[in-house]
Order: sequence, then C-alpha cells, then structure tokens
Amino acid sequence: MAFTKSVFTASLIVICADAADGQEWKGLPVPADPGAGKTWKIQAPSDDFNYDAPAAEKGARFDAKWIDTFHNQWTGPGKTIWDRKHSLVADGQLQIIASRANANQVFTGCITSKQRVVYPVFIEARVKISNSTLASDVWLLSPDDTQEIDILEAYGTSYSAGAKKDQTWFAERLHLSHHMFIRSPFQDYQPTDAGSWYTDGTLWRDNFLRIGVYWKDPLHLEYYLNGKLVRTVSGAKKIDPHDIAKGKGLHKEMDIIINAEDQDWRSMQGITPTDEELANKENHTFRVDWIRVYKPVKTQNPPD
Repeated sequence: MAFTKSVFTASLIVICADAADGQEWKGLPVPADPGAGKTWKIQAPSDDFNYDAPAAEKGARFDAKWIDTFHNQWTGPGKTIWDRKHSLVADGQLQIIASRANANQVFTGCITSKQRVVYPVFIEARVKISNSTLASDVWLLSPDDTQEIDILEAYGTSYSAGAKKDQTWFAERLHLSHHMFIRSPFQDYQPTDAGSWYTDGTLWRDNFLRIGVYWKDPLHLEYYLNGKLVRTVSGAKKIDPHDIAKGKGLHKEMDIIINAEDQDWRSMQGITPTDEELANKENHTFRVDWIRVYKPVKTQNPPD
C-alpha cells in the first residue's frame, strides 16, 4: 500500500474501564503474555459495535471513537474510492460494503480511530472476510504514513471473473506484515518470508476469525489467530533491516484503520470485481464483530 501525508490528529490511547460498552469478549483471555507483575487493561477505542450507526449519519456512539474516512484526504489505492456511505454499524457488526462507483472504480468504506495506539499494546478483532477480490483490512498507520502494521490483509475469493484466474492461493492465506517507509525518495520495506502469508489450508472467508497483534516494543511483533500465536517478528534485522527508522524500529504512535481496498497491484492484473460480482452484496461486505485494545499495566495487589 502507498499513502499520502496525514493531516488527521488524535491523542494517545488512555486507560478506560468502560471503553467497550458491553464487551462481548468478556471471559475471552488475551492470548499474549503481558509480562511479569502485569495484567491486561482494556483501552479505548475498543468497540463491540452493539449499536446502530446508519451509513449517512452514524451518530454519537460511533463518532466518539471513529471517523468514517481515511486519516487524511487520500481516497484510496488503485480503483478504490472510500466513501462515507459505504460503512455502517448494524446487526451488532461494523460493515464495510463495496459497490460500483463508475466504469473503472469501486466504492468501499474506511474508518479510522480518533485515538491512537502505541506499544506496548495488544489489538484483536473478530472479523468475517469478504468473498471478494478486494482486500479486507485491519491495520495501523503512523500519522506521517511512514510506519505501518498490518494486523489483517486478506483476499477472500477463490476465483476472479475479471482476470479469469484462480485465486485459491490468496483465499487460503492471511497477510501478516508491516512496512517501513521513506516517502521521498520513496522506499518501502516489508517482510517477504513465507510466514508473512499464513496458511493452514483454511478458506478464511467461510467463518468469523479472531486476528490480533501484540506490538510489544519497536522491534517485536506477535500475531495471534483465534488465540494461537502464529507468527513472531523480532529484532532489527527482521523489523527494519534497511535501518529506515535509524535504529528506532516501529516506534511511532499509530491510527487504527479498518477498510476494504481494490489495490492496484491486483487490478493491474485484472483482479478487480466485475459488475456481476459486485451485485452480490453479501460477498462484498467485510464484517467486524468487535475490536479490542489492551495495555499491560502493573498488577494491583489486593489490600491486606
């Protein structure tokens, strides 16, 4: 992904005991280790999406935590046009919906957290990937667009009618990655090892899944799938081998972004939804049941 410079401002996350309303995940432990003498504490902008937020006017509960655009004025990669009316909350889920914009472009939705996160932090979402050539994404991006953590990037469909190509390889994989950017002159590092495309043979579009990352420190990421550790990226040679951040690693505060994308590296191959495919609204809806954010904090000893 490539991005323009951010103009959106926000504050760091703060401890908030009621950050997530009903907290659907109560009783579901955080799978990462908070460290000796520490426990996990819920943070804003955790959201269970157990409310209605219509596409046109999303209302106070949504607006308290999210904006229904990207974090700057950029409208999306490739053939994407992010549009406010293509994200909504209904039936206990955030829904990112795609439709035809014009002959060459696709409308999808994008939301961005009003509060930023920074390490150490654990972020996990329960999602249902769309059955589409489009990317279903949950990710973090620094306000200057130079550091990125991809919690989830996935392509659900097994076939592209536009390209007349089998897409099972992608349908069976989740992209678990990160980027280190220099914007001018442009440079982008992201891991290319096999583990950055996680697979166990599952077609990920078929069921809801839990996907999370523990951003432990600037040089350590852990990825969790359905509560199981499936990938660890640790050390300067893995996080930033080109020393783009001058030894600081993934150190910048970041926005949480949830969206769908028609990415140019795919659409240039004809891997973009046809009109007939887009007519199937269910296949082109990325669903998020909830997203939760935790900080490790010092365990409070009970009074004597």
